[in-house]
Amino acid sequence: MTLIGFCGLDCAKCEGYLATQAGDDDQPAKVAKEWSVRYSADIKPEQVNCDGCRAEGRKFFYCASMCELRKCGIGNGVDNCAGCDEYPCAKLEEFFQVAPEARAALDALRA
Repeated sequence: MTLIGFCGLDCAKCEGYLATQAGDDDQPAKVAKEWSVRYSADIKPEQVNCDGCRAEGRKFFYCASMCELRKCGIGNGVDNCAGCDEYPCAKLEEFFQVAPEARAALDALRA
């Protein structure tokens, strides 16, 4: 299953999404601990819970409130950035430098 977010990442492959969908309270706690170390941030288990970027329900706190790509996509009324008239914008080009798989996913959706 693919759940392509606004940015092009596949939410179905995200550790936070997978931990949430597992329905085991230990999984989000494990991911929060790993991400806290990886990203040098204090991430709490309840902040990890996510049903996907574009789905109704819970969102990883960064995606819900801080992701500029998600905010822009919602504002432009597109399913994801592939549907935007300005694709690829400067924000996406910068993001693609760290997540080239996102470009591949969005390019495939545009094709």
